[in-house]
Amino acid sequence: MSPLVIIVIVFVVLILFLSFATVQQGTVAVITVFGKYSRILRPGLNFKLPVIEKISKKISIQNRSAELGFQAVTIDQANVNFTAMLLYAVLNHDEETIKNVAFKFIDDRNFMQALVRSVEGSVRAYVATKKQSEVLIVRREIVEAVKDQLDNTLEQWGYHLIDLQLNDITFDEEVMRSMAKVVASNNLKAAAENEGQALLITKTKAAEAEGNAIKISAQAEKDASQLHGQGVALFRGEVAKGMALAAHEMQNANLDANLILFSMWTEAIKNFAEHGKGNVIFLDGSTDGMQKTLKEMMAISQLDVKNKLK
Repeated sequence: MSPLVIIVIVFVVLILFLSFATVQQGTVAVITVFGKYSRILRPGLNFKLPVIEKISKKISIQNRSAELGFQAVTIDQANVNFTAMLLYAVLNHDEETIKNVAFKFIDDRNFMQALVRSVEGSVRAYVATKKQSEVLIVRREIVEAVKDQLDNTLEQWGYHLIDLQLNDITFDEEVMRSMAKVVASNNLKAAAENEGQALLITKTKAAEAEGNAIKISAQAEKDASQLHGQGVALFRGEVAKGMALAAHEMQNANLDANLILFSMWTEAIKNFAEHGKGNVIFLDGSTDGMQKTLKEMMAISQLDVKNKLK
């Protein structure tokens, strides 16, 4: 075989080799002709014109992530340190989108620098409108504000922001100490308020219990007095009935009814002597005194009899 034939064969093989390009899954290749955009190659084995067409860039259409660390200042001049994770990807597989991704920036380093600075600027702008006490509770709002501000810009670059996770939000050491003191004082205040409420409830319940006890005692005393009065009235009624019956029987026996009063008088004196327990009782033991006492008792007895007859 002549050298010329060998050269021709090698040239043909080389041309065929340069005519095919393999694109990995999750990647698209941008083809340029003499530096000008021509078309894109999809994943798999693709044909291209050797020498004339050139693969300018291979662009990943998979999700990408980046870790950020930056500082922001609140409206009350407190420094806040953020540690964030940025998740982004190519917007879609359309040709115009791929062209933007390929040619908007010189390289990926410049794109990442612009993306990171845009995210940091959006976070700082939002945090600058909040107080330090509000930053920790607006984590979700910060993410939404950043996405709202960056979505249009990133779309023009051919990307979109999938998620922004604020992993750590910390303050300067002096601010952290002051915040801890505020939390501690608030806890002490809440504890004092709870203790005061508990003491108020305890005293209120004790007063209610004492009031209920007084009411119950008063009601019991009232009922006892009422029953005592009813008992005394019944006793007097029975005594009056017994005295009237005894007087009637003594009259039938031709005896003086005053003998009953005399007997009651002597029984009373005897009871005083037996159950006096050392008390001094002055009684008029003379004949005139006894007659006076008997007359008074007879008058009372006659008054009770009249009342019963009525």
